[in-house]
Amino acid sequence: MSDPDELLRIEAIRKTFPGVVALDSVDFDLRRGEVHVLLGENGAGKSTLIKMLSGAYRPDSGRVVVGGKEVRIHGAQDAERLGIATIYQEFNLVPDLTVAENIFLGRQPRRFGMIDRKRMEAQAAELLERVGVNVSPRARVRELGIARLQMVEIAKALSLNTRVLIMDEPTAVLTSEEVEKLFRIVRQLREDGAGIVFITHHLEEIAALGDRVTVIRDGKSVGQVPASTPEDELVRLMVGRSIEQQYPRERADAGTALLTVEGLTRDGVFHDVSFEVRAGEVVGIAGLVGAGRTEVVRAVFGADPYDKGSVAVAGTRLPRHDVGAALTAGIGLVPEDRKGQGLLLDASVEENLGLVTLRAATRGGLVDLKGQRTAAAKIAEQLGVRMAGLGQHVRTLSGGNQQKVVIGKWLLADTKVLILDEPTRGIDVGAKVEIYQLINELTAAGHAVLMISSDLPEVLGMSDRVLVMAQGRIAGELTAAEATQDSVMALAVSTPITTATTVEGSRGH
Repeated sequence: MSDPDELLRIEAIRKTFPGVVALDSVDFDLRRGEVHVLLGENGAGKSTLIKMLSGAYRPDSGRVVVGGKEVRIHGAQDAERLGIATIYQEFNLVPDLTVAENIFLGRQPRRFGMIDRKRMEAQAAELLERVGVNVSPRARVRELGIARLQMVEIAKALSLNTRVLIMDEPTAVLTSEEVEKLFRIVRQLREDGAGIVFITHHLEEIAALGDRVTVIRDGKSVGQVPASTPEDELVRLMVGRSIEQQYPRERADAGTALLTVEGLTRDGVFHDVSFEVRAGEVVGIAGLVGAGRTEVVRAVFGADPYDKGSVAVAGTRLPRHDVGAALTAGIGLVPEDRKGQGLLLDASVEENLGLVTLRAATRGGLVDLKGQRTAAAKIAEQLGVRMAGLGQHVRTLSGGNQQKVVIGKWLLADTKVLILDEPTRGIDVGAKVEIYQLINELTAAGHAVLMISSDLPEVLGMSDRVLVMAQGRIAGELTAAEATQDSVMALAVSTPITTATTVEGSRGH
């Protein structure tokens, strides 16, 4: 007899792709009124599993049981009919349509054969109020920020009378305040009897929100444990080994200044930003969302213009708004949006790794393909990129492996100054430690690293100095010894004066 509280059960699911076993005899179940966390490294098989539940993939073998009945999910409409909705990391919204049109896309209420826009917008307003977001149903989706897009996706899921809500890394791009708001909504959905499959790489979120945890490793379910399980045990289950040190920074004496930024100003965005990054050190930039961190590093890299100030590499001043000059000087940028700005998704791993060095590998109009392939293979092995081969399209890699490819192309270019903007967003703890070790290798070899992160423990754990931005200005600078969560946040919420305030004695020049 079926359990009336069981919403969903997966039994011995197997899914293969050419040369890859993505899932191998995976078991999973979801009960009414619970948050069941799905945990695993990038590439463990989590995305494949949720794509089968949403109808994007079909299993090779195994059973999917919904509401006590075995089902076959052949597409998104089947999933919707069964009450299953999925919110992916990349939002499934149409930018040029309104919020209401997105919520009811393909299911618009009609009257006399015509779309009943008034009723549609009224229903959308009710859903938006339910998720606690203050946005007009008539607003264009392209006008909304990330947090509001997230809430629109949840409102869309609620419009489907969802019983099973799958959330893939929903907090990856949210501030702490937005995360707490999201958690309140999830808790309310749980109280209303929905079941939530919650995927996250932030281990601290598990005990705060979850009820149970299923861990997937290398395509297999390796354990189901309570959400109260200690983090070190979750890590051991997830990566198959203990990770002794979460932030393994190996500090060394800093050398000469490789990057010098003086008085950088872009009217209305950032003002009078000055700092330097020296050989062998990691300088972190902390601050609240909207403080201007990303805008500053994009200007340093030449991707965006600025009105005043200067950028110099190893003493040589660079022309403004000139990415080519920055590349030639030895600056590399791993952007915040790796898929939109850091990769050619439909190109191969080999092609992406060789992007920056393509010009140098070209002689007389011919590219040294053999040399490029050899270099790409070496760096992919060094970084531990999980792939079927160098010819695999980057689009099909997990998030952590995509990030390794973005970083790898700059390693091939022997970059002097590597700028990392949110380098571990959406990446599991094992891959994070691998990237931290890579940062250590870069600084040990005399390179300089400038790192932006919204993960404050990451900034504190991996930086030799921390610059704190507030309202487009440098509000202060702290040494590693001085930098604490309290001291950084005190500067992040301050109102900087015209001349940037620094903590006495904290300038490491």
